[in-house]
Amino acid sequence: MIDKLEFLIALARERNFSRAAESCGVTQPTLSAGIKQLEETLGVLLVNRSSRFYGLTAEGERVLEWARRIVSDALAGHLTLAAVPTALPMVAELTTPFRAKHPDVRFTVLSSTSREILSMLDDFRIDAGLTYLDNEPLGQLHTVPLYREQYRLLTSAGSPLAERAEVTWADVGRIPLCLLTPDMQNRRIIDRLLANSAAPPPIESNSMVVLFSHARSGGCACIVPKKLANLLGVSEPQRSIPITEPSELHIIGLVSPHREPIPPLTRALIAEADRLAMPQKQGLESVPRGFAAVHIPIDRRSR
Repeated sequence: MIDKLEFLIALARERNFSRAAESCGVTQPTLSAGIKQLEETLGVLLVNRSSRFYGLTAEGERVLEWARRIVSDALAGHLTLAAVPTALPMVAELTTPFRAKHPDVRFTVLSSTSREILSMLDDFRIDAGLTYLDNEPLGQLHTVPLYREQYRLLTSAGSPLAERAEVTWADVGRIPLCLLTPDMQNRRIIDRLLANSAAPPPIESNSMVVLFSHARSGGCACIVPKKLANLLGVSEPQRSIPITEPSELHIIGLVSPHREPIPPLTRALIAEADRLAMPQKQGLESVPRGFAAVHIPIDRRSR
């Protein structure tokens, strides 16, 4: 029954059968059949339709309010997420609105490498992850692209390059850098961009906060995503300088197992991620071929 109620909620939100089916991760005939079954179960007509959606009936509007309460009340439990260090600022943007809708859901958030995230998803140790979608193979996972990671040089006043309005990767390779450890995908991206022109970093860490604090102290510079720089705040005497030439952008997104049935908590999280991504979708490229970019409805066992 819950999945049928979710179909109705999605149709009311999208006002289009095709888009509603896509947001639920089902075919349009499946969604239409589910709503028809709901009408038969309740004994009322819920949707004004022919070949198109013309709105809900008066009974449909009343059932919609009931459906929203039922679906919201049905979600309780615990979700474990893992995120690559550069994506940690995005977690609160996802979990905060999610918990506003589902206050009985608790979260555990782990900082992990992209490879650890894939392993933990495979072993059911986490429910979902935030990681790179377009740089290294993911395998068959449900993905929701969220934003592009943009890079900035974080340094302090008086340090090399500190007075520049922008810098190139070649410039960055000529100064001391504190970097993430080599097991991090962000480090592998940076190593490729620097093309081995940089000296061994004086500081390595698996924590972006450690790198940020060393850059603030003036001991060395570091490379941070724009979102992280904005979250932690960059003020005098620090400098946050765009890195250009070549331009490098990578897509960060939510990943979850490509398995059925999908647990309800994970479905709800994917739906929230999809809503979060909607304002930015025009600026995101399609997920590369070979990735399973799937939008999924809100129904699965909770852990």
